[in-house]
Amino acid sequence: MGLLSKGSPLNWEETKKYADHVRKHGIVQFLNIYNKVKERQKDVLLWGDEVEYMLIEMDEKNGKVRLVLNGGEVLETLQDKGEKTNPNHPTLWRPEYGSYMIEGTPGQPYGGTMSEFNTVEDNMGKRRREASSVLNKNETLATITSFPRLGCPGFTQPEYKPTPVEKGVSKSLFFPDEAINQHPRFSTLTRNIRHRRGEKVVINVPIFKDKCTPSPFVEKFPEDDGEAARAALPDHIYMDAMGFGMGNCCLQVTFQACSIEEARYLYDQLATFWIDKLLAQHIAHLFIRDPLSLFEEKIYLDDENESDHFENLQSTNWQTMRFKPPPPNSDIGWRVEFRPMEVQLTDFENSAFVVFIVLLTRVILSYKLDFLIPLSKVDENMKAAQKRNAVQEGMFYFRKDIYKGDVLAKCLNRLIEGDIEYTLMSIDTIINGKEGIFQGLIPILNCYLENMEVDVDTRCTILNYLKLIKRRASGELMTMAKWMREFVDKHPQYKQDSVITDRINYDLLRKCDSITKGEERCPELIGDPVNRGK
Repeated sequence: MGLLSKGSPLNWEETKKYADHVRKHGIVQFLNIYNKVKERQKDVLLWGDEVEYMLIEMDEKNGKVRLVLNGGEVLETLQDKGEKTNPNHPTLWRPEYGSYMIEGTPGQPYGGTMSEFNTVEDNMGKRRREASSVLNKNETLATITSFPRLGCPGFTQPEYKPTPVEKGVSKSLFFPDEAINQHPRFSTLTRNIRHRRGEKVVINVPIFKDKCTPSPFVEKFPEDDGEAARAALPDHIYMDAMGFGMGNCCLQVTFQACSIEEARYLYDQLATFWIDKLLAQHIAHLFIRDPLSLFEEKIYLDDENESDHFENLQSTNWQTMRFKPPPPNSDIGWRVEFRPMEVQLTDFENSAFVVFIVLLTRVILSYKLDFLIPLSKVDENMKAAQKRNAVQEGMFYFRKDIYKGDVLAKCLNRLIEGDIEYTLMSIDTIINGKEGIFQGLIPILNCYLENMEVDVDTRCTILNYLKLIKRRASGELMTMAKWMREFVDKHPQYKQDSVITDRINYDLLRKCDSITKGEERCPELIGDPVNRGK
């Protein structure tokens, strides 16, 4: 979600004048926080998840699904019924970039006991039921990464047309400004990023080439002033707005560590950075950036007690990991946010991914595991992950020996024998293990669980979650992306031309909604868990 300041937003030219001021005072604000709490120890181990939802309308009569642009009203209603009435309400609701999006989190963070894993799915269910209860007839929540017809004509309810040639925020050919959250942070970000670039956002995604897809596939843009024609690539789908990225949904987990040292260790291991980078270097990298959203009332601040300038730059650093210092004068500790997960259809799947990552952090800290590889290889892994059917066909760099031994001996072995500590592995090998190559994360987690005191119900829940992860990694169960592709491919109206029509989209999301609500089983995607929770 990022920093949601209130006030009068400045345009890019005005913001640019204060860029050095924001950077200078952002550094001072971070240093003030750091110096106050750098020695802080023994914070309670806490964590929580964030699930992003899309609000959609199922128009059965016309066979259409549209994104409903009433997220602001839904959010206000949920907050009025929840946290504003009861500070201990079990759920919290926050805005997101799209005006058709909301974000839900548990009302209070989870603690460090194993029994907490048995409550995650229940809380996600509460969130889904709570939000669904305030929706209009024919509206529902969708936890999907991307709306299949995002940017196509008439994809919103109410319907708005983009305004590429008029005065507006994004000037997109496809994404209307009304689909952007009305909080000034989001429109200011959108406008200022475009002004800073001197052009619109340029996104080119390779098109799914099918039997009847034109070759080469070249889009025509009737309202284009020439910018899209220059930017669009053949055989790619061209997108020209932040909404095609920020308007998608994801699943995130934030961990509060016991100390700054533990937070740094977790950050490095989950990001798979190479050798222990100084915290100063990480923070310095934030401050090579420009502030993208600034409010007139938030220029001159009390650096001892406020951190808006630091958060201004920190919250527009959209990486897969985020290192989060404590807010000034709070009892919140040093935190790490894990950000790369795609949101899944059901609360069971989302809970499985959350519990898997949280368990992994416990094992990393308990066994002092070492996942570090060169960051350049992490970048290559991210590119490989974006390819079709990457889970079954992709190969990813991963460390062979994750148990920390004699560092000097390892260095000498590399010099003498040319020993490389990482190699290419399949996802199946990384998750489930392969003899002679890598023991696998699931077997390591199972070993950890065997040495922990866990009640029967919690153990059953955890093993169900790990079973899902194991079967997805092996290819026994489909990923969400593969399942969607197969659904479209088998639809009677699909013409093998790469086009998802309104009818195909309706039938796909109707099926998704039925699975999400438990009205329909989907063993090829989810399997058949023993205990799905309530």
